[in-house]
Amino acid sequence: MKVLNSAIMTMLFGCGSLFGANYAVDVAHTNVVFKVKHMMISTVSGQFEDFTGSFELDDKTNQLKALKGEIEVDSINTNIEDRDAHLKSSEIFDAQKYPKIAFVLDKVKGDKAYGKLTIKDVTKDVVLDYEFGGTIVDPGGKKRAGFTLNGTIDRREYNVTWNRVLEAGGVAVGEKVKIEVAVEGILSK
Repeated sequence: MKVLNSAIMTMLFGCGSLFGANYAVDVAHTNVVFKVKHMMISTVSGQFEDFTGSFELDDKTNQLKALKGEIEVDSINTNIEDRDAHLKSSEIFDAQKYPKIAFVLDKVKGDKAYGKLTIKDVTKDVVLDYEFGGTIVDPGGKKRAGFTLNGTIDRREYNVTWNRVLEAGGVAVGEKVKIEVAVEGILSK
């Protein structure tokens, strides 16, 4: 009876899962990177430095069962202060009005992760390439798990539409944005 009561309490209060292990994203060992064409000839990359997240893995199969993440738009960093200020401005991300980007996993099927990405209060279904990196117990005795998510979105679908037509033809900023997320998490106790 104690085991049944414990299982019911766990399900009701979300303190764990009967079949999964819950992990908190380790921000120090996780990267959220984006890449976009610049002036039609090169690629500029940047990252978000402030984010939170959690995920759940099936204990037996190591299959990703759940993932939620939030990114602080104001933490965007391309190593160019003026460009970062422009990206945060109302012309592009409007970080003051839309301070967060969010992702929620719907499911994983094979090497594809299906979920919902929200940017500027626009939510769209996305499909990302998924690769599980494995689990390990670190020297401090903590269980860790890692995986990557990669894909491409069209920024215009999220009302990120600013651009400038170039005199020689083409545009200043590409429409397709590559997303590369490398996640490491620590098992929650």
